[in-house]
Amino acid sequence: MVAILEQIFRDEWGRVLAASIGFLGDFDLAEEAAQEAFAIAAERWPRDGLPANPGAWLVKTARNRAINRIRRDRTLAAKTLLLHVPESVEDDMDATTFPDERLELVFTCCHPALAVDAQVALTLRTLGGLSTDEIARAFLVPEPTMAQRLVRAKRKIKAAGIPFRVPPDHLLPDRLVAVLAVVYLIFNEGYSSGRGELAGEAIRLQRALAELMPDEPEVHGLLAMMLLLDARRAARFANGDIVLLVDQDHSRWDIAQIAEGRVVLDRALALLGRGPYVVQAAIASLHADEPPDWPQIAALYGELSVLTGSPVVELSRAVAIAEAEGPGAGLGIVDRLELDDYRYLHSTRGELLRRLGRTQEAGDAYRRALALVHDEAERRLLERRLAELDPPSSR
Repeated sequence: MVAILEQIFRDEWGRVLAASIGFLGDFDLAEEAAQEAFAIAAERWPRDGLPANPGAWLVKTARNRAINRIRRDRTLAAKTLLLHVPESVEDDMDATTFPDERLELVFTCCHPALAVDAQVALTLRTLGGLSTDEIARAFLVPEPTMAQRLVRAKRKIKAAGIPFRVPPDHLLPDRLVAVLAVVYLIFNEGYSSGRGELAGEAIRLQRALAELMPDEPEVHGLLAMMLLLDARRAARFANGDIVLLVDQDHSRWDIAQIAEGRVVLDRALALLGRGPYVVQAAIASLHADEPPDWPQIAALYGELSVLTGSPVVELSRAVAIAEAEGPGAGLGIVDRLELDDYRYLHSTRGELLRRLGRTQEAGDAYRRALALVHDEAERRLLERRLAELDPPSSR
C-alpha cells in the first residue's frame, strides 16, 4: 500500500495543487491545503481503502481544508479570490467536477517575469512535487538558498499580478518556448551529470505537458528527444567516468524506451512538426541506429542550425560531418567557429586533431578544454585523452 500511495501522490500532486491555486488564488495557502489533503489520505486510505477516484478525492479534500482554514481565520479571505466562502462538504464528487488546471500552473511558474532559476525551482516544487531539500540537492545549492528562491518567486507572482491562466493565442508560441526550455534545462542538468532522478522528473513533467497539449508538435518533440537520450543513460557512465557514444555498450540501452521515443516522434511528425525539438528528436533517433546514418545526421544538424542560428549546433554538425566525411572536413568547420570560451569546442578540436595524427596540436586543444571544465567526470575524460597522446613509454 505504501508504494501505491507514493505513486498516487506523485502522479496527483501537480493536479491537486493546480486546482487549489485556481480556487484560492494563493500559492502558499493552496500548498498547505494540498499537503493536508495528502496527509489525511495517508492516514485514511490504508484503513478505509482507496477511493474510486483518488485525484478527485484529494482535490475535494484540499478544497475543504482550505475553506475550513479560512473560516477559522477570516483575515485570510482577503488573500484569496473568494467573495463568498461556501460550506465544505464531504459527499463524493466525480473527477469532471474539477478541471485540470496544471497547464495554467506551468505557464504561471514559467512566466518571463520570473528569473530562469526561479522558474525551474517553482516548476519542480509545484508540478513535480519535489521538496525544497530535493530541489536544492538536485541543483547543488544549500536548502536555505533554494527556499529563498521559492519565496521570492511566489512573492513576485503576487506582486506582479501574474495571471493564473494559459496565455492568449497571440502570446502562446513564445511562452510555450519558455516552458519547454525550463523542462529541458531540468532534464539536461540531470542527464549531463548522470543524476537519473532529475532527468526522470523532467520526463514526467513533459509527459504531463504532452497530455495537456496533445496538438503541439514541439511538446511531443521534446518528450521524444528526452526519452531517446535518456534510454542511453545507463551506458553513459562507467565507475563514474563518461563513456562516449562510440564506446558505449549498446546492450545497456533501454530498447523499450527507444521504441517509445520513436512512437512519440512519429506523433510529432504527424502533426507536421519541424521545429528545433522535433529535429533534435530525429537526430537522437538516428543515433540509436547501428550504425548511425551520419550523412543524414549531418543534414539534420544543418537544418537545426538554420532554425537556431547557434554556433553550438554548428559544432555538432562538424562532429557529424567528421564521421561522414573524415576528421579534416569536420575540423574545417570547427576552426571557423567563434566559441573560444566553450570547452566542447576545444575538446572536439582535440579529438579531430588526434585522429589526423596532429598530436602536438591535439594536446594543446585538450589542455585548453581542461582549463575551462568544471565537471570532474569531464576532467577525467580529458586527462585520459591527454595521457593517450603521451603514453608513459614515450616519455
